[in-house]
Amino acid sequence: MEEPVQSIEDAPKLQVARVTPTIPFPVGKTVVHEIKKNLSQIQMSEWSPIIVDYTKLHKHYLKLSKIRLTSLVVATTMAGYALAPAPFDIYTFAMCSLGTGLVSAAANAINQFFEVPFDAQMSRTKNRVLVRGHLTSAQAVAFAAVSSIIGLSMLYYEVNSVTAALGATNLVLYTLIYTPMKRVSIVNTWVGSVVGAIPPLMGWAGCTGSIMMPGALIISGILYAWQFPHFNALSWNLRPDYSRAGYRMMAVTNPDLCRKTTMRYTVALTGLCYLAPVLDVTNWWFALATTPLNVSFLYLAWKFSEHSDSANSRKLFRFSLLHLPLLMMLMLTSKKYWSNTKKQEDKLVSHNEQETNLGTVLTTIAPATSSV
Repeated sequence: MEEPVQSIEDAPKLQVARVTPTIPFPVGKTVVHEIKKNLSQIQMSEWSPIIVDYTKLHKHYLKLSKIRLTSLVVATTMAGYALAPAPFDIYTFAMCSLGTGLVSAAANAINQFFEVPFDAQMSRTKNRVLVRGHLTSAQAVAFAAVSSIIGLSMLYYEVNSVTAALGATNLVLYTLIYTPMKRVSIVNTWVGSVVGAIPPLMGWAGCTGSIMMPGALIISGILYAWQFPHFNALSWNLRPDYSRAGYRMMAVTNPDLCRKTTMRYTVALTGLCYLAPVLDVTNWWFALATTPLNVSFLYLAWKFSEHSDSANSRKLFRFSLLHLPLLMMLMLTSKKYWSNTKKQEDKLVSHNEQETNLGTVLTTIAPATSSV
């Protein structure tokens, strides 16, 4: 069957209006050239040179040293020195504190130098001085070199070799082990806790010249244990940042372990506070006075481990900032060496009297012996 064919004449006539293309901008021969020129201008603005404001240089260097963290390091060093059972020397105390502060500033500067590309990806660190270009990399390295040389020299020549060795060890541990390990393994948290436990040992060694004493181990153990609830609570709310930058933090890769270690080390910290008077580092008043403080810390750690939300982690973190200085103050006021000063003076007087009596007896016997 043939299909019916419709001729053109039979189709309805359509009137097509003239179409005039409308272009919102004039087309010229230089359009491609103009676009390329604009793109090059954008690229040039993104790669603008670093301009250092020398009027704010001291502020930038303080930020490079992480002055708040450095102040905490110096404070724990001072506490270690003050707690040591040896005479307090103001000059050695000042040199130990200043030298430790300079070494800490150097370590923080090197840490920021290595982590510029990762800090730029985190909301918490994207405004650091090296990321923003307030300081050049060369200035950061020079600052770290000068601070570490002066700080370690001060500790070695003005304090003692043990303190200087501890400072050098901590510098290497923080910059060359802890910093790169943050992107490799969650073991970085344990290494970082060792770094935080060394400054009070430096203070103790600065006063006594040794760290092989129960008191030194107690105070460094307290600092070591304290850092787990402190840092785990901090890192919990920063998990998106750490994930974005590629950091292997416990709160990111193993949240369950993060909760468990928070509780375990808070319990260990409480136990160390009760062990301090047993080892004659403090009197028993310290154990009694720290009980409410540690019970509160344990309660917040337990709440975080049971319900790990942003509210509980924030409460635990904020309380940890209050807990440590209060604990150090109570430890200083309950120091066993100070509480037994009167007894020690009495023993010293008694010992001197015995030596005097013995000398009198010998003086009396000597002529008699010579006459015989």
